[in-house]
Amino acid sequence: MATANPQRGYLLGIIAYTIWGLFPLYFKAIQNVPALEIIVHRALWSALFGAALLLVWKHPGWLRELRSNPRRLGVLAISGLLIASNWLVYVWAVNNGRMLEASLGYYINPLINVLLGMLLLGERLRRLQWLAVGLAALGVLQQLWQVGSIPWVSLVLALTFGFYGLIRKQAPVAALPGLVVETWLLLPLALGWLLWHPAAMSTQGAFWSTSEALWLIAAGPITLVPLLCFNAAARHLPYTTLGFLQYLAPTLVMLQAILLFDEHLDPSKLLAFICIWAGLALYSLDIWISLRRRGQSL
Repeated sequence: MATANPQRGYLLGIIAYTIWGLFPLYFKAIQNVPALEIIVHRALWSALFGAALLLVWKHPGWLRELRSNPRRLGVLAISGLLIASNWLVYVWAVNNGRMLEASLGYYINPLINVLLGMLLLGERLRRLQWLAVGLAALGVLQQLWQVGSIPWVSLVLALTFGFYGLIRKQAPVAALPGLVVETWLLLPLALGWLLWHPAAMSTQGAFWSTSEALWLIAAGPITLVPLLCFNAAARHLPYTTLGFLQYLAPTLVMLQAILLFDEHLDPSKLLAFICIWAGLALYSLDIWISLRRRGQSL
């Protein structure tokens, strides 16, 4: 195993989360394309681009391992459906003026991961961590009370990505082969949709004669590059340190929503964000205190 390089890890982690945080700019460029069609193309071009990467970036034995453990294919099929659902809701939110709700979802996500770890993996929370989770829950409940409905965009994004991460954590498959298999398992659905909606690839959509074609094809590398940077960063950084970088993405989404796309941050949403930020700050403080007691550094 290569020697850890924290500087390289920070750089790769920042690149990954910055790209994820700037995703709204990409989706706004193709906002005239229906969200479901974007996801179909994202699955299609990610599968093709990922397969090309596998030809260059060798992972010896990965296919043999999957063949000898067919249960992993089922696990990757479930994780593929989860990430596709996450993509769909995220694209829909960005293209329908719900970026703040999307941002809130990814602020909640790290704390959802904590809860899933506690409930399903037998992990335990310390007192300060309990307070952090409580503050995040207060923010969601406050939105429920103010809006009179469940902030479903935020919750669906947080839960689908949380369970996706949990499943991939449990599946002993390398990042690139796992992602390629996920997207290839989605291919029948994507191709079936294209066959059922031929206008999406016909002259009616003017697919091959417009710049939208290039934007849709670019979904492959745009999807895979940040994920590969993230997994490379994870080899060079403690997982807790990488977790701190995670908050860069939703912060960028929130700033774009307010500064570029004129979404209004009303007092109700602001209070919910404050609760989430306070919870994240407390959780981060707890991790820092724990690491100091063990004589480690971030």
